[in-house]
Amino acid sequence: MPEADESLIADISTLTPRDLEGYDAVIHLAGLSNDPLCEVDPGLTWRVNHEGSMHLARCAKEAGVQRFLFSSSCSIYGRAGDKVLAEGDELHPVTAYGETKIVSERELSELAGDSFSPVYLRNATAYGSSPRLRLDLVLNNLMAWGYTTGDIHIMSDGTPWRPLVHCRDIARAFVHLMTAPREVVHDQVFNVGTTEENYQVRDLAEIVREIIPGCTVSYTGEGSPDSRDYRVDFSKFKNTFPDFEFKHTVRSGARDLARDYERFGMTLDLLNGPKFGRLRALLQNFAFERLQPAKEVAKPAS
Repeated sequence: MPEADESLIADISTLTPRDLEGYDAVIHLAGLSNDPLCEVDPGLTWRVNHEGSMHLARCAKEAGVQRFLFSSSCSIYGRAGDKVLAEGDELHPVTAYGETKIVSERELSELAGDSFSPVYLRNATAYGSSPRLRLDLVLNNLMAWGYTTGDIHIMSDGTPWRPLVHCRDIARAFVHLMTAPREVVHDQVFNVGTTEENYQVRDLAEIVREIIPGCTVSYTGEGSPDSRDYRVDFSKFKNTFPDFEFKHTVRSGARDLARDYERFGMTLDLLNGPKFGRLRALLQNFAFERLQPAKEVAKPAS
């Protein structure tokens, strides 16, 4: 495998097979995430998340890349009711982001063959400290509000369920599946996380309150109920890779976040500013304010 060129910056939609020659695997993480960002222009979301993904996959296959790891998401389960969902259960996405992940998984499967092995990692909701901190993630956001203000306002009733997984465990899972035997992972979907780490939003808020002394939690009820509400079964990953250990929990990750917010000086101005808000930064620095959500979005046939 050639040495990675850290100076190479390219768009997934403009890469060519030649750019990928000599590589054994592609880990595809690029795309528009965060539901508010994706809903600004659903047409753009489809072009980036679906068309860009398929262009990259076709280039990889033509270049002889053997394994293609696709970063999907548990958010494709959408509304699950009381059922804890496994990989083969019905999908009910409620956002453009989730829809693009489903369609991309299906079309990547059509490319699978003897010389091209796609794998689909449906990651739970990420959290945790990292050099590229995201504050739109539920636990990171709750911890930031609790740390900077001493008060957490939940704009709903806090009942929706979410599975959570540390960003470092996601990274380790990708490395593990990149090197796993082909017959174990070929054209397979894996929920990435642990079944024990399914939480209601109100549970997460209580964990934050426990970790930040004096922090209070209130439920305002002013927001619309969150239509995303799902619990996920991660037994397939656990049973397939019994030697893999998830090293972080929500509680340990929340403590790490509190430590790092203190260490690096998280403030309310930073929390409210564009540095950690991608949508705010785009609206401030680019022409996204001219984009209107499309009335009709052309989608591939299901």
